[in-house]
Amino acid sequence: MSNLKKVEIFTDGACSGNPGKGGYGVILCFNGAKKELSEGFVSTTNNRMEILAAVKGLEALKEKCDVTLYSDSKYLIDSVNLGWLEKWRKNNWMRTKSEKAKNVDLFERLYKLIQYHIVEFVWVKGHAGHPENERCDRLATGAILKDNLSVDENFNQ
Repeated sequence: MSNLKKVEIFTDGACSGNPGKGGYGVILCFNGAKKELSEGFVSTTNNRMEILAAVKGLEALKEKCDVTLYSDSKYLIDSVNLGWLEKWRKNNWMRTKSEKAKNVDLFERLYKLIQYHIVEFVWVKGHAGHPENERCDRLATGAILKDNLSVDENFNQ
């Protein structure tokens, strides 16, 4: 039995065009309290926003926690649960002998965070009425519409 705080994190990423303007939305839940995070970017991809949402959610935790992280991104969930992330890391961020893994900067951040926290990744069907997933989608798409969008420094078109 863990003495760690049990936190739920709900995440979503969005892109208007792919690549295009993008954003992420995050909801952190602990003991009935909720905190929302979102940010928009000038140019990025949907997959980058899905990963960044998970990274930002985990980075927002102030101490080691027992986390259940929910996402509608099969790419994100499968990269962890099916061992792709671990395989790519062990193979010097190569997917195959000739193909580099994508989004390495974000996956490196995610890897460090899941080594520190206890994290269970759970897939939820997107746009299926899941309240937190729907709210994260609204946060992510709303972030795209804001002024002063950030630059995704490591995104190369």
